[in-house]
Amino acid sequence: MAQGLNVLVTGGAGYLGSTLVPMLLAQGHKVTVLDNFMFKQNSLAQICHDPNFDVVQDDCRNEGVVKRLIAKADVVIPLAALVGAPLCNADQTGAVTINLDAVKMICRLASPAQRIVLPNTNSGYGVGEKDAFCTEDSPLNPITLYGRTKVDAEKAVMERDNSLSFRLATVFGMSPRMRVDLLVNDFVHRAVFDRAVVLFEAHFKRNYIHVRDVARAFLHAIDNFEAMKGQSYNVGLSDANLSKAELCQRIQKHLPKFVYLEAPIGEDPDKRDYIVSNSKIEATGYAPAHSLDAGIAELIKGFRMIRNTQYGNV
Repeated sequence: MAQGLNVLVTGGAGYLGSTLVPMLLAQGHKVTVLDNFMFKQNSLAQICHDPNFDVVQDDCRNEGVVKRLIAKADVVIPLAALVGAPLCNADQTGAVTINLDAVKMICRLASPAQRIVLPNTNSGYGVGEKDAFCTEDSPLNPITLYGRTKVDAEKAVMERDNSLSFRLATVFGMSPRMRVDLLVNDFVHRAVFDRAVVLFEAHFKRNYIHVRDVARAFLHAIDNFEAMKGQSYNVGLSDANLSKAELCQRIQKHLPKFVYLEAPIGEDPDKRDYIVSNSKIEATGYAPAHSLDAGIAELIKGFRMIRNTQYGNV
């Protein structure tokens, strides 16, 4: 197990970062987080006591700051991104400058010996071939601006040595910087509070993965970097290639009063329809530890504690 590395995590206070950073510290690494705290979150408060943790509030596009922080890093994990099609469509300039240009800058500033582990999205597969698994060799066909910026960032990272990328399935689960807009999290939230959801394109399939298992994949990559470098890997639950309707059926097992309706018209803005093979990363010794059902049960407990009422008055 690799220990005592200096790890720079941009966007480290976000949904994935606030789960990953404490796990990196627990493995004996020194971690510096660069984040602009755009959501006013305090998701790293519980690790400020750790002398191996440092945090810088600034922008991942600020070259002077990034250059200074990279100089001390053995591993760079560029999590900073505008994540998801709706957010990227709302700030198209930010999507390109944060998701792509800032990653290219890291590639330019990093020495050949420094390691980069990049999160990509498997939404880059777009609409897959019916009943055919997308592998890492499948053509990338991103449909959204979000997908295009992430696919282009992966291309930039993989053109250098000492890099690898993860093409992440749709992530779910509780996190210190919670996101209710991710598909599983959103559907469970609606099941808990609304007891109903209307599905657009209910037959569209995608793959899912717990946020803690994504963090575990990054730890696995650091520990097995020499064997894994130079490659891209799908990261998802191999038993969770499900349509939106099938996901709702799984949620119903936990919340029997939940109902879902299929809309005859309308489109999902985040177009994804594919099934994914995760056998490549599994062959390296990685296996997820959190099932979809365990994640649904976890989310139900979590939503007893939080309500998405920022813009509600009751």
